[in-house]
Amino acid sequence: MYTGSCLCGGVMYEVDGELEPIQVCHCSQCRKAQGSAFVTNIPVSTSAFRLLQGEGMLSSFESSPGKYRVFCKTCGSPIYSKRSDLPQALRLRAGTLDGELETRPIGHFYFGSRANWFQINDELPKFPAAYTPGKKS
Repeated sequence: MYTGSCLCGGVMYEVDGELEPIQVCHCSQCRKAQGSAFVTNIPVSTSAFRLLQGEGMLSSFESSPGKYRVFCKTCGSPIYSKRSDLPQALRLRAGTLDGELETRPIGHFYFGSRANWFQINDELPKFPAAYTPGKKS
């Protein structure tokens, strides 16, 4: 079981089960939404995610057709994103999880859109666009 929260602590959640590998996204929308060079996402089944408190504090923004970014409307912390065409999955923001994590990043995605001002020096696979299982660039 993993727990997480927003910056102000008003939104708290838990995730039951082991976490999938972290996906590091460099697309321009994620960079804008996070105010950073990239975002760290963890795919989570909606059945494994449980909101413990703060449902009324959550707001969402449809950043592109059918894609919603869910955040705390008090402190602004991004919690997860979800897509209408994948109702069984969330993309949890890894930075909102509490404590130590066993999972690690699997690769950089939308690397073709990365910020030119931040250098990536790791050996993870770098994909020009979305994650494609079994494909390395």
